[in-house]
Amino acid sequence: MPVKNVKSEYIVQTNQLTKIVDGKEIVKEVSIHVKKGEIYGFLGPNGAGKTTVMKMLTNLWKPTFGTVELFGETLTPTSYDVLKRMGSIIEFPCFYEHMSGRENLQLHCEYMGYYVPDSVDHALKMLGLLEAGDQQVKRYSLGMKQRLGIARAILCRPELLVLDEPTNGLDPAGMKQLRDLFKMLCAEYGITIIISSHILSEVESIADTVGVIDHGRMMKEISMQEISERNTAYIELAVEDTKKASYVLADKLELKNFKVVDGRTIRIYDDGADTGVLSKTLALNDIAIQFIGRKSESLEDYFLKVTGEGNGL
Repeated sequence: MPVKNVKSEYIVQTNQLTKIVDGKEIVKEVSIHVKKGEIYGFLGPNGAGKTTVMKMLTNLWKPTFGTVELFGETLTPTSYDVLKRMGSIIEFPCFYEHMSGRENLQLHCEYMGYYVPDSVDHALKMLGLLEAGDQQVKRYSLGMKQRLGIARAILCRPELLVLDEPTNGLDPAGMKQLRDLFKMLCAEYGITIIISSHILSEVESIADTVGVIDHGRMMKEISMQEISERNTAYIELAVEDTKKASYVLADKLELKNFKVVDGRTIRIYDDGADTGVLSKTLALNDIAIQFIGRKSESLEDYFLKVTGEGNGL
């Protein structure tokens, strides 16, 4: 019998999730926590283990160790009712290529036992595929197939969406359309959404919470609000000679909290630093300024800090 966890505030929770394949530990002791009605961004470089975790969430793969809890129940090989409450895309969506997009969605409704009038047309319209609905799927572009996969995932109004790299194959306009769609589904329909991605900007604009995975391990789980509150504002300075500029900052302006980022960039974290004073003092000391301006840490900065690398970005 499924084990119920009625006290949990999470719609999705994994406990020490581990997967070993051919003696290799692909995912190790990953614990994630997704609240009802939020968009959860699952971030990591390519090959970090995101897809493996999502396959275990959707029962495609069984954990070697650890457990998955969905809707307060521990996932088992026979958790059919729980899985009916989900929609998903794992890796690339597959279809019957000789059938039309509409026929593929109608078939999905049949085996899901979902009979709501106009639901197929509604899903096609939401993904901008209404006019192409009667074309054979083999005539669809890569981006159209990806959007049809999302149409199928949302077709039966699931309570939970699990989407693995859902914007693959889409142009910038298509990516924005999906971001707007995900925010609408969450806000208006109360659907909880887990989105994996290695594209940080894609997640930053819509996620409520992010989980960062690297080399199969969960590095950090944090709300976007907390990242925003932690954000360190700084002045970024681009000069030709960072060594000479650093001397002026320390000796002439008595600044202590600054960092040379690379061969031409310095970040100044002192609260009292003023861009006008900086510009004037550096100019008086014959230091040419290529750029000066105030900035704050982005999700990308935070991601690089947590993982210690930029691979897959």
